[in-house]
Amino acid sequence: MDNALPFIDEHRVLVSAPAGAVWRSLTTQLANPRPGGAAALAQLLAAEPRRASGHSLDQGATIPGFAVAEAEPERLVRLTGHHRFSRYALTFTLVAQPDGTVLSARTDAEFPGPHGWVYRQLVITSGAHRILTARMLRTVGRRAERLSAS
Repeated sequence: MDNALPFIDEHRVLVSAPAGAVWRSLTTQLANPRPGGAAALAQLLAAEPRRASGHSLDQGATIPGFAVAEAEPERLVRLTGHHRFSRYALTFTLVAQPDGTVLSARTDAEFPGPHGWVYRQLVITSGAHRILTARMLRTVGRRAERLSAS
């Protein structure tokens, strides 16, 4: 679905924790969104998929707005979805380093039509996507560091 989607951006953070702890933290972040947040937004935008199904980040599982298109535990998860204004993919990769794990989030998306253009301005051009993605990566990183310290 997302092979032809245009590149939007990529964000990286070095996490002082092994890939296993980062994967567990990422799974927690994605599988347990804020109550009402992701599900309400998925409903508002008529996102597909709308509901969670399956187990965590197993291939074929869903979370509001995303389907797990590919998953390699402790290495990669590729989420895909679409809604009224966009088709998108969000790919998280984990790369082990001597001092921790580099966690990256790559977004590819298209925004067809005039409504898609407006949505892109509101979400991408405004910087909101960049801010929220960076915040999510930091949150995942902090949780992973706590997990590996305990």
